[in-house]
Amino acid sequence: MSKSVTIRVPDEVHARLQERASREGSTVTAILTEAALRDPRLSDPASLARAAVWVRQHAEEFAEAFPDEEPALTPRGAGADAA
Repeated sequence: MSKSVTIRVPDEVHARLQERASREGSTVTAILTEAALRDPRLSDPASLARAAVWVRQHAEEFAEAFPDEEPALTPRGAGADAA
């Protein structure tokens, strides 16, 4: 069973959603539903924990395969001067 939800978005956001839906042969509802389902805050905590473990296990492999995508590491709480 599905539920109806009413949200308010600025006119420009609605226009962009409609353009995308038209371009993809979809609907605004489908696009927003897909976006909501991808939001990790809506996932169950166990799946987020498994994902975090997987990321830690494959971090070195990722760094080797995509060196240009590797984020700069800065100590937590450090400002821009701490490098």
